[in-house]
Amino acid sequence: MAGVEVRNIYKSFGPVEVIHGIDVEIADKELVVLVGPSGCGKSTLLRMIAGLEDITAGEISIGDTVVNRVAAKDRNIAMVFQSYALYPHMTVYRNMSFGLRMRKIPKDEQDRRIRWAAEVLELTDYLKRYPRQLSGGQRQRVAMGRALVREPIAFLFDEPLSNLDAQLRVQMRTEIRELHQRLQTTMIYVTHDQVEAMTLADRIVVMRDGYIEQVGAPGHVYDRPANTFVAGFIGSPQMNLLPGTLGPDGTIALEGGVTVRHTESLAAEAGRNVLYGIRPEDLQLVGEGEGIAFGVDVVETTGREIELFGTLGARRVCVLLQARAEVRPGETVWINPDPERAHVFDAESGVRLDAAGQG
Repeated sequence: MAGVEVRNIYKSFGPVEVIHGIDVEIADKELVVLVGPSGCGKSTLLRMIAGLEDITAGEISIGDTVVNRVAAKDRNIAMVFQSYALYPHMTVYRNMSFGLRMRKIPKDEQDRRIRWAAEVLELTDYLKRYPRQLSGGQRQRVAMGRALVREPIAFLFDEPLSNLDAQLRVQMRTEIRELHQRLQTTMIYVTHDQVEAMTLADRIVVMRDGYIEQVGAPGHVYDRPANTFVAGFIGSPQMNLLPGTLGPDGTIALEGGVTVRHTESLAAEAGRNVLYGIRPEDLQLVGEGEGIAFGVDVVETTGREIELFGTLGARRVCVLLQARAEVRPGETVWINPDPERAHVFDAESGVRLDAAGQG
């Protein structure tokens, strides 16, 4: 097994630069998720690691080897794509053995690897079936099995669950996580789905427009977003971001005459324009007159949770209730933000302000 290191990587398509000097290190046996909106460069970066895209500048190492000039087939890594790309005229067994046959692996070794992978992925009973006889989740398992039998030093996943329905996505997320724990191998996984990223990753790499915005454990990125982009992208429903002005006494004056408190010691920055961030679950319902008046426009019930949408400080805000509550559109409720869970960002740069008042 081996780690992967990306050093000062650039990628241009003609005159258009799409990756701008990225540095990231994936440790041996780590599962790292590259996440970001469509077009942010995450799949391009993955394809450069795989050797399917040329590097404009910089270095990529797999283990102790710089692989810039190593062909994709010689990098000893396996890639699972969004498309299953199974041969319809071949059985599951033949699909999984195809790459091994091309590499002239002995038949008894092919059989050993295929039956081991089939057991790991619960495909043993399907080895004689054809792709048309399988569900979407089973086909994706076959695609994973085809990669698994190669016994690579690292696995790359490029949005492998995008073609599955919601229930299958949840099931396959769990299976991929269990596979990683069982194999203890390096995995790099690309997705635009932040829920997928949060549930799968040892660490998340948040990307935007060919740059890395933040790298960290899922909990850290969620609790301490580096800037307003990360704050808004990670978390569902997304964080509420409200413009305001820092006061000298641990308060922020929001638009509409609403004042909130925060725990950061930012007195030296009094008068600075900021964005006050509070996640929907960190706004609690309180008794009438005990907090901030919140006019409810829309109520959405998911079964487990209730989302209230309305106005706070003249801005659209979401409140997430974990417990059932009788709230109807048109009502006014009273809410209190948890100051321990609030976030403060510079209004101009979007960068998080820490206790020293620095971005």
